[in-house]
Amino acid sequence: MAALVALVALATLPASSLSGQAPADSRTPRGGAAQPGAPAAYTLAPDQYAKAVAYSRARYRLHFLSVAWEILVLVLLIGLAIAPGFRRLAEGVSRRRFVQALVFFPLFLLVLTILQLPIDAWGHRISLAYDQSVQGWGSWLADWAKGNLVALLILTPLLAILYAILRKSPRRWWLYFWLAALPVIVFVVFVAPVLIDPLFFRFEPLARKAPDLVARIEQVTARGGLAIPRERIFLMDASRKLKSLNAYVTGFGASKRVVVWDTTLARMTTPQTLSVFGHEMGHYVLAHIPKTILFVSGLLLVVLFLANVVLRRVLPPGEVRRGIHGLADWASLPVLLLVLTVVGELASPVINAYSRAQEHAADVYGLEVIHGLVPDSQRVAADSFQILGQINLADPDPGPFVKFWLYGHPPLAERLAFAASYDPWGRGETPRYVRDTPTPTP
Repeated sequence: MAALVALVALATLPASSLSGQAPADSRTPRGGAAQPGAPAAYTLAPDQYAKAVAYSRARYRLHFLSVAWEILVLVLLIGLAIAPGFRRLAEGVSRRRFVQALVFFPLFLLVLTILQLPIDAWGHRISLAYDQSVQGWGSWLADWAKGNLVALLILTPLLAILYAILRKSPRRWWLYFWLAALPVIVFVVFVAPVLIDPLFFRFEPLARKAPDLVARIEQVTARGGLAIPRERIFLMDASRKLKSLNAYVTGFGASKRVVVWDTTLARMTTPQTLSVFGHEMGHYVLAHIPKTILFVSGLLLVVLFLANVVLRRVLPPGEVRRGIHGLADWASLPVLLLVLTVVGELASPVINAYSRAQEHAADVYGLEVIHGLVPDSQRVAADSFQILGQINLADPDPGPFVKFWLYGHPPLAERLAFAASYDPWGRGETPRYVRDTPTPTP
């Protein structure tokens, strides 16, 4: 199921998040030494170091276990001919394909979701064990159910469209479905902050809780020549469920907004929070969300084309295999999901490399936009990364393969080192994004 969820949700992923633990741009900082007083390295006490390493390793194992588990489940469902049985049930309910779709897809996806529950629950157990979550199991299960219900409501009509296209154009389905999926991706990105995110957390304008901070934020936005309305800067009550820190940009067009977690406000000073905001403002100014939509859309076309090549070999036209009457048969869904899961996982390094580049650009922008507004801005930025890493238990030294395959952000240690050493002003160079120098604010 994760493969098809990715078709409509992928565009909201890592380009909009601050979290340094979300996996990495392997770029090293350009020239220059850390400024006096700025921490040049991400450091942890020995016990915290061991805990961060253990937590990170647990998350890496969980990722690959989740992929392997989904592949195993889909193979078993194909081998046991579960989908052909559900198709016969749907055909017995009605001869109309629209009604059959309303029976078959929710039924099959519900079974797949339930079989995925042990892996999802293990992920929450890891978060609890390593103090990243305070959410009770009852609340977590309610969120799990809501999330999967939302996915079901999105995927059922999307899959009905897919199979209608498969019947009409078995050779060019991948192209026509791609065209049909594009407005769905844009729609989901647009409505997510307004309709989906509030199902899980409460949001309120940041100005209600921290008007002084918003006033300082407005100085930062003015420095960047951008007017972000106060009503588009939100505070999220993450602390009810999480201990980790984060901030992000989400939405598109009229729904676009910057969100800061209340855990971030509680653990960081105003200057450090301005550094965090500068990073998120970078995503906003550099139009990373629409660029990500375009990138993911192009990658989706490639994934669907490759899936078509494989599927035409696995389910040749005119042949019946495992009770499946070709690709246009409802019962082909587990085969389609299996192929998309494998192809999608193989595409992960491409997606993450693109995300790392965006995150690095946002780091650069954030450093430049607060320079001169926040005293000792390099130290402040480095300190904010240190706090982020300590609370979120960021891996102190992820291996090359893990960075390549899983990291959508530069590793925390690299981001901190870059923040401490990035000084185009001191080297007489022109900053990349923000060129003017304001009068320092005390």
